[in-house]
Amino acid sequence: MKINDVSKLTGLPISTLRFYERKNLIPENFVKRDENNYRIYAEEIVDFLNDVKTLLSVNFSIEELSLLVSQQQSYELKKKIFELKIKEIDDIQNQLSKSKKFLNAILEGKASFQTKC
Repeated sequence: MKINDVSKLTGLPISTLRFYERKNLIPENFVKRDENNYRIYAEEIVDFLNDVKTLLSVNFSIEELSLLVSQQQSYELKKKIFELKIKEIDDIQNQLSKSKKFLNAILEGKASFQTKC
């Protein structure tokens, strides 16, 4: 499939797909070149790119993603990156939970805050 098809199926602009290629986020096995040197993408690229979008949505950096897709990085390094991200998400969830409790306490009049609700 051509880059335009991948763009439509993933919702990613063509410029983003090219950026991902330059940053080595798209493994070579997903992209081939035809006789006119046009990119031809494997069908599996759509699921892969949706996974990349999910990882980006939880604040993985482009550099982290490059390490994760690299065949040259060790399993231990990749595992550590995932473990650190899970801890970061847990910390964010804990902070959000505390914030939610505080806001509910304000609404219930149980928190001392300048604005009464």
